Amino acid sequence: MSADSVIPFGFESIPVRGALIHLSRSWRRMLRDHDYDALVTETLGHAAAATGLIAQSLKFDGAITLQIQGGVLLRMLVMQCTSELELRGMASVDTRREASGFAELTGNSHCAVTVDAGERPYQGIVEINNESLAASLEHYFARSAQVPSHIALVANEEIAGGLLLQQVPGQRIDEDDWNRLHYLAATLSCRDFAGEAGMSLIGKLFAEDDVRVYRSRDVDFRCRCSARKTEDVLRMLGEHEAREALEERGDIEIICEYCGRRRLYDAVDVERLFTDHVFSAPDSVQ
Repeated sequence: MSADSVIPFGFESIPVRGALIHLSRSWRRMLRDHDYDALVTETLGHAAAATGLIAQSLKFDGAITLQIQGGVLLRMLVMQCTSELELRGMASVDTRREASGFAELTGNSHCAVTVDAGERPYQGIVEINNESLAASLEHYFARSAQVPSHIALVANEEIAGGLLLQQVPGQRIDEDDWNRLHYLAATLSCRDFAGEAGMSLIGKLFAEDDVRVYRSRDVDFRCRCSARKTEDVLRMLGEHEAREALEERGDIEIICEYCGRRRLYDAVDVERLFTDHVFSAPDSVQ
């Protein structure tokens, strides 16, 4: 398994399936145009790893979004991953204060996991556990999906990684085995993801078990912003507001919060945008 990949695996003698994710290049690209503090970086990295793990565990064609919002310090965190494992994410925080830990950072917020695979997106509400995002998602899987799960997430400014273990539905597992896997998963740290983490790390963690490793899948950073979507934002802003902004600044700059791409619009661009959407009135009134 190379960096920026997710590798699924299963246990031969225990009804548990799992996956390991390791992000480095795509994770650093996600951080490139932002200046998050260490706690926000860690939380966003946990969200990146978790969303990638959830996306690879589902059979769907679309995108999954993990969103935390409504808090005082962490105003919004959005992480999206497509079924092709294309990942993007961002966080908006109150920069006037620094939180002392995850509980303070996410206080008063709520979390939603949305799977958009067609006409009817499915959304599950995740109760924020003051301990960690991993604990919050474990609760979500147990209550909403009814799939007992162990989740371990790690992140710093260089890597984001994680492990997802889930009981196979309809099969019973010995409680001692399940607890043992939990303790093993909890030992993961950022050091384990230095360099390339894959089959060697899985073998190290589960040395006492027979594990079958499946083909890894690449994970990429990819923003879905476009000139068309940016122009739609300007149209939503309205012609009057757009022209007022032009008078004040000379041009309008729109920056994508995900990838940092900057797009400039001058008076000619604004004229084109709103002229294109003028419809001629009929010649006669009936």
